[in-house]
Amino acid sequence: MNGHIVAGVDGSAPATAAVEWAAADAQRRGAALRVVHVCEPRVHDVHVSEPRVHDVQVSEPRVHDESAASCAGVLEAAVRRARELTRDVEVSGDLLGGDVVRALLAESHSADSVVLGSRGRGGFAGMLLGSVGLAVAGHATGPVVIVRAPTPLWYDRVVAGYDGSEHAEVALDYAVEQARARGSQLHVVYAWQLPAFSAYAAPYAVPYGGLLEDLMAEQFHRVAERIAGRRERDPGLVITDEQVCAHPITALVEAGRTADLVVVGSRGLGGLASAVLGSVGHGVLHHVTCPVAVVRPHVEEPPEP
Repeated sequence: MNGHIVAGVDGSAPATAAVEWAAADAQRRGAALRVVHVCEPRVHDVHVSEPRVHDVQVSEPRVHDESAASCAGVLEAAVRRARELTRDVEVSGDLLGGDVVRALLAESHSADSVVLGSRGRGGFAGMLLGSVGLAVAGHATGPVVIVRAPTPLWYDRVVAGYDGSEHAEVALDYAVEQARARGSQLHVVYAWQLPAFSAYAAPYAVPYGGLLEDLMAEQFHRVAERIAGRRERDPGLVITDEQVCAHPITALVEAGRTADLVVVGSRGLGGLASAVLGSVGHGVLHHVTCPVAVVRPHVEEPPEP
């Protein structure tokens, strides 16, 4: 790998964790690290002056840019932290203007991956994933890694969700690359959920139970064969796999409890063609606590958010 990793920062604690993750990833994978901060215009609340005798003077909302000093301070602190954690890694920083989502999407075109904190300074405390992270993960080209907090434990295991789709294959490639760079085990999870029948349809569904179980067994076998092919192509990498009868989000959340990274494709076999982030990717981003990589093929042009 000879490209660069982009870390987006805004001075928040999750963004600092993202910089630390990106620095470690750049060190492992021999990549340069580019730290960016987007100075967005900010709107002040409407100000109401003291009442006069005959009227009340109400000013218009005032808009101003973040101060240059504030922007530079956020960026400098992040670059300094990245340099503290790396050696022989080219670390650069850049202040960008405009809309934060559009700026980060533009960065994704040339980056090997984009790394963001799960929630920035503008997020609500109860939200696990902010709007910026969700928008970038859904529209960027290439991998987007969302980091929630510093990782206190290491499990030496990368987990990849797999369903046989094109996006899942690309995500698996990224998971293999991550596992290789870390010297970790790769664990591939394929989850298949039997369709639910309503109380009215249940009596008629009984004859199909055996057919559905046969179909599930066939799917499990097909996936196991594909993963066996991966083992043959990567003999130096320990690859384990499991096929479970469960909702994919549930299976990946459980597997993610003992993982250093969970990798998913941005859209799987069940996604609509127009969907930029499938329900599994969306659910994993909201519920898995370790870093999550959402991977879109680099050949795709990201649609407008």
